[in-house]
Amino acid sequence: MTDRDAIDLDAIEAVARAAVLAGGAELRERYRNGDAAGEYGATDVKAAADEAAEARMLPVVRRAFPDHPVFAEEAGRFDGTGPYRWVIDPLDGTNDFTAGLPTFAASVAVLENEEPALAAVRLPATEETYLARRDAGVVYEGEPVTADGDVPLEAGTVATIVGRDVPRDPALSGRADAIREALSGEVKRVIDSWAPTVHSGLFARGRLQGLVQFHPDEEERAVTELFASAAGAAVRRDGPLYVAASDEDRLDALWTAVDGVR
Repeated sequence: MTDRDAIDLDAIEAVARAAVLAGGAELRERYRNGDAAGEYGATDVKAAADEAAEARMLPVVRRAFPDHPVFAEEAGRFDGTGPYRWVIDPLDGTNDFTAGLPTFAASVAVLENEEPALAAVRLPATEETYLARRDAGVVYEGEPVTADGDVPLEAGTVATIVGRDVPRDPALSGRADAIREALSGEVKRVIDSWAPTVHSGLFARGRLQGLVQFHPDEEERAVTELFASAAGAAVRRDGPLYVAASDEDRLDALWTAVDGVR
């Protein structure tokens, strides 16, 4: 990384952090007020809070870097130039938010030449903040963290993450169920994550022992994968399947379990 690259990422990190804090403040206020307004479907929910939080986040990014391309979950795509592209997810965990559960987040990922370079995540209910940077680690509440841990895999917890299209496709949904069942034979508990950035943060702190993604959505994929790699996790991918674990031995066990059923 050149000195100029470091300067650019320092500025980008400051803006990413400001954006998730702004979105998080909006979500926290609405959560505490019991806001559950939205359009409810069989497989997902579109909350009013999504648009409100994005309306706070998007201007922060656009004012600072008006020429950068941006993908915002609600507003869509904004064309731009240069190597950096922003991905804004104003409310990861919408189902949890509307159900009154505290597991939701505002997140931003920045890709450089389409590879995850930086991510910021704010958990409004608990007022926790994560920052991750390629080749520079993950910082949680101002302190560096890693995915290391001494919990045996058989006593551990693994989170599974599937994209929004998986429940709508019977074949993919069946394969996802088979993956969860296979994992349940290796660990104490399998969590079906509705807030991938929240659980990827826990994994980056060593609180979870593994993550398994199957056809993940763009909004969360960059954050999840950057958190895992920056936290020093062992990772493996084959097409739409991605597995991360705290070390190679745990990764081998998880991969062997799911590889035959995906």
